[in-house]
Amino acid sequence: MKRAFILLAGLMAATAALAGPRVELVTNMGTLEVELNDSAAPATVANFLRYVDDGSYDGSIFHRLIPGFVVQGGGFDADYNRLPTYAPVVNESNNGLDNLTGTLAMARTQDPNSATRQFYINLNDNPSLNGGRKAGYTVFGKVIAGDAVLAKMAGVDTGMNLTLRARDVPQQDIVLQQVRRLNDDQTRH
Repeated sequence: MKRAFILLAGLMAATAALAGPRVELVTNMGTLEVELNDSAAPATVANFLRYVDDGSYDGSIFHRLIPGFVVQGGGFDADYNRLPTYAPVVNESNNGLDNLTGTLAMARTQDPNSATRQFYINLNDNPSLNGGRKAGYTVFGKVIAGDAVLAKMAGVDTGMNLTLRARDVPQQDIVLQQVRRLNDDQTRH
C-alpha cells in the first residue's frame, strides 16, 4: 500500500512536471485559462505563443460560432479587419490529441499547412476534425478553467454578417480583451 502511494505520488509529480504553458484569455464575457501541450504540438504552441507575446490577440474577436461545434477567433479586429499573420505553421494533427470538448485547435484553409493565427475551441467532441489518413486540425491545448464562460459564449445568437460574407457570426461581440501567459503562481484553478 505504501509503495503504491509512493508510485502514485511520483506519477502525479511527473504529470505536473509535464504541464505545458498556461495562457489566460480575458474576454468581455469572462476569463478562460488554457493549458498548452508543447510536447505534442511544439511548432503549433510556439506559433500561438508568438501571437500571445506580441499582444496581437488583444482586441481581436471570436468571429465564428457554431453552437455544439466550435467558437473560432483571433483573426479579426472588432471591425472585421483581417489581422496580420506570421508564416503558416506545419500541421501537427497526428500528434495523438483529439478534437474533444474544451480543446483548442488551429483553424486553417484546405491546405493542411496553412494555420497562422486563428484558433478555435471545441464546444463538443468533433472526431471529424482529427488527423488520420488525411491531415486534420491540430489540437494544441485545452481549457482548464472557465467552463461557465465558454458556455456563455456558446449561447450568443449568431447570424449572417455582410462584412465577412459569412453565417454563424456572433450577433454580440465576443472580444479577446487580453491574452497573456501565466506563471505557475498565477493559475486560477
